[in-house]
Amino acid sequence: MKKFIFDARNGIHIIDLSKTATQLQAACNFLSETVRKGNSVLFVGTKKQAQLAVKETAKECGQLFVCERWLGGTLTNYGTLKKSIARLKEIEKMEADGSINQYVKQEQSMIRREAARFMKYLDGIRSMDRMPGAMFVVDLKREHNAVAEARKLKIPVVALVDTNCDPDQADFPIAGNDDAIRSVRVILAAVGTAITQGKAEFESKKSRKPQADEAPTEVAAPAAA
Repeated sequence: MKKFIFDARNGIHIIDLSKTATQLQAACNFLSETVRKGNSVLFVGTKKQAQLAVKETAKECGQLFVCERWLGGTLTNYGTLKKSIARLKEIEKMEADGSINQYVKQEQSMIRREAARFMKYLDGIRSMDRMPGAMFVVDLKREHNAVAEARKLKIPVVALVDTNCDPDQADFPIAGNDDAIRSVRVILAAVGTAITQGKAEFESKKSRKPQADEAPTEVAAPAAA
């Protein structure tokens, strides 16, 4: 991280914010383009300082998130994860139609505990029907398992990188303090705005496409007649 550090005072490294701004702009452009192409972004931040901010940002821009423990194989063993998500949806359906009442109270309690466990870890990725187009990580060091899975599957990694991390582990590192809530929120706000804009452009393009497909048919109809 030496090239991103402005100075060191009293044993504290001060990050060069001009470089952070450049990196943040590059990361935002990349994430916006990723979403504009119809891909999703998976936010990962399980440390206490980042959990709430990661969850809120991901929900605001309609993306996937993991803010509790990263379950090994979330990406590399997606088939097993899919079964767990299907089970969660099955239990929710049982609750909705009342079929859970067919079980005795003890069994109902066990089923509900199972659903609560699934909700805790899988709620943010329950809509993931294919691999994300990118991963945004808060604290590369802590989320090394998630980063390793993403790199194995060649999923680009964008990360908030502190001075104790290796920036080469991320395709788009953003030098910054990953321990301060305010710092994490500032970066997430910028990233969330870029993704929201990219998603809006994708939705707009998607809604215009059917109209473009219908137009030639309307023109061609009189000629055929």
